[in-house]
Amino acid sequence: MSPVLAGVLQLLALMAALALAYVPLGNYLARVYSSPRHLWVEKWIYKGIGADPDTEMRRPAYLRGVLAFSLAGILFLYLLQRLQGVLPGSLGFASIDPDQAFNTAASFVANTNWQSYYGEHAMGHVVQTAGLAVQNFVSAAVGIAVAVALVRGFARSRTGELGNFWADLVRGVVRVLVPIAAVGAVILVACGVVQNFSGIHEVGQFMGGTQQWNGGAVASQEAIKELGTNGGGYFNANSAHPFENPTPFTNLFEIFLILLIPVSLTRTFGVMTGSVRQGYAILGTMAAIWLSFVALMMWTEFAHHGPALQAAGGAMEGKELRFGIGGSSIFAVTTTLTSTGAVDSFHSSYTGLGGGITMLGMMLGEIAPGGVGSGLYGMLVMAVVAVFVAGLMVGRTPEYLGKKIGTREIKFAACYILITPALVLVFTAAAMALPTPGDSMTNSGAHGFSEILYAYTSASNNNGSAFAGLNADTQWFNTTLGLAMLLGRFLPMVFVLALADSLARQQPVPATAGTLRTEKPLFAGLLAGAVLIITGLTYFPALALGPLAEGLAA
Repeated sequence: MSPVLAGVLQLLALMAALALAYVPLGNYLARVYSSPRHLWVEKWIYKGIGADPDTEMRRPAYLRGVLAFSLAGILFLYLLQRLQGVLPGSLGFASIDPDQAFNTAASFVANTNWQSYYGEHAMGHVVQTAGLAVQNFVSAAVGIAVAVALVRGFARSRTGELGNFWADLVRGVVRVLVPIAAVGAVILVACGVVQNFSGIHEVGQFMGGTQQWNGGAVASQEAIKELGTNGGGYFNANSAHPFENPTPFTNLFEIFLILLIPVSLTRTFGVMTGSVRQGYAILGTMAAIWLSFVALMMWTEFAHHGPALQAAGGAMEGKELRFGIGGSSIFAVTTTLTSTGAVDSFHSSYTGLGGGITMLGMMLGEIAPGGVGSGLYGMLVMAVVAVFVAGLMVGRTPEYLGKKIGTREIKFAACYILITPALVLVFTAAAMALPTPGDSMTNSGAHGFSEILYAYTSASNNNGSAFAGLNADTQWFNTTLGLAMLLGRFLPMVFVLALADSLARQQPVPATAGTLRTEKPLFAGLLAGAVLIITGLTYFPALALGPLAEGLAA
């Protein structure tokens, strides 16, 4: 079987699996966030945290819940790392330095999971399981909660109530993430992913010496790492490590976990707003962008330039032989078009244009299909902008799902869109202008610039993947990347909840003959164009200095 055919077959199998899960999971998520009933375990949790799950929250209270919970998570994870040296199960590892502890705490709470440390040589069992793995669950649940609040803004009328944050958070963890992650972990263990609490031990010979590896609860963390679009690996090699991702099947299964909830949430959106066709329109836009990126990535990596690439069957540098170019390309596109950040290959080793595709996926806002929750609310914000643009074209008041998109709504959407590019470009410019940050680059020229541009793009968009080659474990990068992750996560949420509040207070207007049919393919095309033009072109000058310059010079 040719490598190209193998890649296409993997793609078809993945799409078939997602299609089978789409309707049942999407409907289930709609029931989870609409049900008035509480499970007994949820009641105990509410009692323990002192929350009343039946009290509806307006925007300020909902936002305070998001920020207060996240702040508590940052402080707890920071202290856990700083005290690691005196904790049991630390495997003899020392406490984490202050700047790296801040970076890691900000990273995992912001659902970014950027790692400037070697996981197997820095974090003990307690920090990995009680700290990092827990944040993998709750940070993902926070993203889903904010997305559901925005959906309620479209579905409700003449009210400022967006639901209850604590109920949305707990339900997301108890009813969605924990059950699916448990099943996923069992499947991964059955396929060879390790799951234990062993200490450091020697494994075989390596260049005349022995290698030392430590085990850990890898399968359970791997499952939620992908399902929650987190991305932080137990080992430094992430999903390229055979203990995390041993076979082509586990590779495809992990991609499936990454896409499962973001794809299904479009169905949830359609069910909760009373029009599943609206959900299909959003899904179609996401799918078109994702498939286009996969096709482009495979084309750039399979292109044969020179005898070495012809002999290898494509650009195999930095890729695992057990996954090949097809599996690696699907994984790379999926992880950068969502907020996952897991990698099964090293993006710095991709062709110049291939590395640019991974960057562009993040620069679009990671909305195809995006992270759990963040992908849906990011695409809905872009839908608001697309409707506004269409209204300007035909000279009538823009409407989306019966809600008027006026000055107030478009200001919130514009602020949401501008935050991330500002963070990426300002921090990148500062790092390139100052003398010290440039010392962290392994490469010079366009590729070196791409290393820094990728780092801030990944952090600000809460992705977490690394281009590789950049030494990010410095005070400058730990601090500035940590700030970029926090600002890139929570400032957009402020404007998403403000938009949800503004929409929920409106009285829906009836559809007329002049109303734009937002469930039609024409609108899906307009939405895709808005995504590519409004967000993609913002970064074009920066891309021209990095991956485009490198790719065209090859």
